[in-house]
Amino acid sequence: MGNPVLVEVLRGETVESRHRGALVVVDAAGRVVAALGDHARPVFPRSSVKALQALPLVESGAADALDLDDAELALACASHSGEAVHVSAARVMLMKAGLDEDALECGSHWPQRMEDVAVLHRADANPCPLHNNCSGKHAGFLGLARTLGVPTRGYVEPDHPVQREVRAAIGEICGVDLADMARGTDGCSIPTYAMPLAPLARGFACLGTGDGLEPLRAEAAKRIYNACVGNPFMVAGTGRFCTEVMAALGGRVFVKTGAEGVFTAAIPELGFGVALKCDDGATRAAETMMAAVIDALLDLDEDEAQALARWRAPRLENWNGRHVGDIRAVEEAFAPLRDLT
Repeated sequence: MGNPVLVEVLRGETVESRHRGALVVVDAAGRVVAALGDHARPVFPRSSVKALQALPLVESGAADALDLDDAELALACASHSGEAVHVSAARVMLMKAGLDEDALECGSHWPQRMEDVAVLHRADANPCPLHNNCSGKHAGFLGLARTLGVPTRGYVEPDHPVQREVRAAIGEICGVDLADMARGTDGCSIPTYAMPLAPLARGFACLGTGDGLEPLRAEAAKRIYNACVGNPFMVAGTGRFCTEVMAALGGRVFVKTGAEGVFTAAIPELGFGVALKCDDGATRAAETMMAAVIDALLDLDEDEAQALARWRAPRLENWNGRHVGDIRAVEEAFAPLRDLT
C-alpha cells in the first residue's frame, strides 16, 4: 500500500493534484510517538540534516577558535538564498579560517531571488561559490579542517577527516551506523546517507533537548539550536518557510528543509523531533506537511497561528494576481497528531 495523501492542491473547489508522503514524530529516546505512512523506508535527508553536520564544528572547539558568532553558526546550518548578507557572512567565515572562496568545493549557482540575480547582472558578474546555498556549511567544514590541522583540499570526500567527523556525529545522535546505509552525493558534493525517518527525527529530538547526549555534545546542540532560532534569516532568507516559521514561533521550533521534499524539526517543549518526506519531492507540499504537523502538535497563540496559516493553506494566484486555488493539508490525516499533546 502506498503512503497516504497528506496534501491536496485545488483549482477552484476541485482537487487537481495530490501529494503523498510519510512522517514520524519521535522522542529523544527513539520512541515513535506518531507516524503516518512508511517511515521505515530509507530516505536521503539532504540539507535537512545540516544542523547535525555542524556538531563537530562546535564540539571540537573550532567555532570558538575561529570566533564564529551566532549568525555565522546559523549560516553553517543554512540553505540560504544567496542574498548579500549570506554571501558576506560566508566570506567572513572563510577569512576567519585564513581562506577565500577558491577553497570552496560546493560549486556555484545563481541566487534564489530575482532581485539578487539582477544585482549580479547589473554588475556584469557571474555567481561564485559564495552564492551557493550551502556555502555557509562548507565554510564551516573548511574552518573545522583548519582547526584540526588537516588538508582543506578534498574536504568533501567521504574519507576526508572532516567528513569522517560529520558522519560519526550524525550516526551517534541519530542512533544508526551510517556505514550500513546507502551513500549518495549531495548537490554540493558532500556525502549523503539514506536512513529511515525515525532515526532522523530522533537526531532532532536530541538536538532540541540535549537528552541522552554527553555534556559536550549537549552544549553544542543547544548552541546550534539557539543560533538558528535566534538568527532565522541566516538559515534561509526572504520569504522562506524556515525563516518565517522560526521567526514567528520565537524559538519554540527549529525547522529545516532539504531537497526532494524532506523536512526536519525539533520541538523542545514537547521533547519531540519530526522528520517527513513528500513522495514526489515537491517542496510546496513538504512545507504544508510540516506546517500541519506544527499546527497539530503545538498550542499556538493567535499571532503564531496566523503566521503559520499562509504555509499550512497557501493561496494559489495566477499571473494577474487572481485567487485561483489553494494548497491544503488533509485534515483527517493529521488528526491523530492532535491527540499527542
